[in-house]
Amino acid sequence: MNNQRWFRKAGGHYQTGIVRDVLLKYLLSLLAWAVGVGVLGLFCWDFFGRFSWRGSGIVYAIFTFFRDYFLWTYGIATVTGWIALSYRFISRPLRYLDELVNAAGELAVPGNEPIKLPKEMHEVENQLNLVREQALRSALAAREAEQRKNDLIVYLAHDLKTPLTSVVGYLTLLRDEPQISQELRLRYTQTALDKADRLEELINEFFEITRFNLTQVELERAPVDLTRMLQQLVSEFEPILRDKELTCEAELPPKLEYVCDPDKLARVFDNLLRNAVSYSFPHSVIHIQAEQKKDKVSITFQNVGPTIPQDKLNRIFEQFFRLDSSRASRTGGAGLGLAIAKQLVGLHGGTIAAESADSCTCFRIMLPLKSG
Repeated sequence: MNNQRWFRKAGGHYQTGIVRDVLLKYLLSLLAWAVGVGVLGLFCWDFFGRFSWRGSGIVYAIFTFFRDYFLWTYGIATVTGWIALSYRFISRPLRYLDELVNAAGELAVPGNEPIKLPKEMHEVENQLNLVREQALRSALAAREAEQRKNDLIVYLAHDLKTPLTSVVGYLTLLRDEPQISQELRLRYTQTALDKADRLEELINEFFEITRFNLTQVELERAPVDLTRMLQQLVSEFEPILRDKELTCEAELPPKLEYVCDPDKLARVFDNLLRNAVSYSFPHSVIHIQAEQKKDKVSITFQNVGPTIPQDKLNRIFEQFFRLDSSRASRTGGAGLGLAIAKQLVGLHGGTIAAESADSCTCFRIMLPLKSG
């Protein structure tokens, strides 16, 4: 039997055809029993009526009783069959219910063994096993995400010690050696400030982890010029680009208006450009392009750097996933930037995808012009 019969959607809820099937079989069985008893009675009446009976034998007595009380006998036989059939067909759904209760218990704590149900509930069994497999996959993904998160916290906690020790050390030197030269004092002060900045970045990563929950985020939409937003972003990154010996070129239309949440979309662009800076070869060019394509806006961030393997490219938007643990630890990456970017783009009704080949990595954002 096909899925439409056994597991169909009606009124927004999924229903099986088991109840209808059991009820139909029950009514047909009652009808067959009633007709069968009647036919058998008439056959016996006709068959035994062909003989001449004498005496008081047991067979003669039964035949006489049957002949004299035919309607009563037929009625009793019919009622008896009705009771037996009713018990049988009422107990069957109860057995199904017991099976479903046991299956629900297995579903609450899914194991490696698939759920087994009677053959009449084959499609229900398939659906429950599908839910079970999804639960197992979700549990595995949750454990992996939790493990990555715990590993990241351990890395960050370890990294906090280094800049903190440096800050304390240089400040102690400035306190204990007042006679040092002004040049050395400035160098110690600058080093302590750099380490303090690094410490602030790591602490911000902890805050980022604890507040990473975008399910309740509401967009505050407003018209914005994406060209101006991207130009301003490139301008703000000039010191970082100069320090990394990188160049950023933006190919943008004169004006590109879009209705969005400016702050959240700016965060997406910031995360993508920051990622490009972290993984670009020195003296290379980061290319940003934006254009309108029919009913969508396309924005791409392209950089020249290590090619991302396909297995890592498939997971690059996962929470707490980092391409290179040691590199991310040095640069302060928590593996949240791209995950946050994907969720924020999704809230705008758009998509984000990554491609990497021949030392060229490209992130492409597609935003619908008519947002919901």
